[in-house]
Amino acid sequence: MTTIQAAIELQKAISLLKEKEWVDLTHTFGPDSPHFAAFDDAAFKTLYNHDDGFFAQQFSFAGQYGTHIDAPVHFVRHQRYLDELKLKELVLPLIVIDKSREAAHNHDFTLTKGDILKFEAVHGEIEAGTFVALRTDWSKRWPDKERFENKDEDGNPHLPGWGIDALEFLFEERKIKAVGHETFDTDSAIDAAKNGRLIGEYYVLEQDTYQIELLTNLDKVPTKGAIIFNIVPKPEKASGFPVRSFAILP
Repeated sequence: MTTIQAAIELQKAISLLKEKEWVDLTHTFGPDSPHFAAFDDAAFKTLYNHDDGFFAQQFSFAGQYGTHIDAPVHFVRHQRYLDELKLKELVLPLIVIDKSREAAHNHDFTLTKGDILKFEAVHGEIEAGTFVALRTDWSKRWPDKERFENKDEDGNPHLPGWGIDALEFLFEERKIKAVGHETFDTDSAIDAAKNGRLIGEYYVLEQDTYQIELLTNLDKVPTKGAIIFNIVPKPEKASGFPVRSFAILP
């Protein structure tokens, strides 16, 4: 293939992609947005305005803020930093497991291997090298901090999430590449409290891969057939950063 032919082929590919529907999977975030309890609120400061000749701002927030990517080193010592992830790792076939109805009735819903097997009985086996997202519609509570954290009278949060057996099955038997979800953490809040730590989150990052947290609009994406893009800045030696995730539908 000549250089001109290759260029024409690429232009056709871009044109084809732009004919498809694109879905933003990313929350807009600011100082008042929900975030992991251990972090301070984000701070946005105007450094210069148009009266000074140009508009410039300063932003201060934890790396794991808003819709964000967790690099392997976020939980696992000596694993890769964000800038070490390869570009092609960040673009993957997307599979969405819809458990929004279950999460609506049980805020402590925890996805199991059994749930995945039932999913596969309907939709077919989950393919290797895919990005699997857990849809709970928890993102619809954004940007209400109180509703998103969903704490009981004793101050304990109740949020759905992944069970460790489900994650082990997906990574070890189905050989998926990465996962994503709509809540702060990989683990359901009830599992995190029971185990005293986030064993699911550690497990995912121990696979030397990444995850995307605080996704939104998964209800606008099909179960299979879409592609997810996770576009992120490249700060040096970062454990994570806000990301612009989006899906292109088939």
